[in-house]
Amino acid sequence: MEKERITGYVKRTQRNYSLAFKLELVDAVEKGELTYKQAQLRYGIQGRSTVLVWLRKHGRLDWQESETMKKDTPNQGP
Repeated sequence: MEKERITGYVKRTQRNYSLAFKLELVDAVEKGELTYKQAQLRYGIQGRSTVLVWLRKHGRLDWQESETMKKDTPNQGP
């Protein structure tokens, strides 16, 4: 505990979500009621990609990253 005060480090807690909760959240996002980021904020989901993983795993839509979402890096030529 003394070490936590010195470094300011606080141990993160991992939460387990039920399958019913995940499916309900995925359904709300796919219906357009929430964006995945809004769902993350509303329900206090810490992981940045947690909701996206749920969408890919349990969703009915194609949630693969499209080419337009990827950052294009320009070629560093001479």
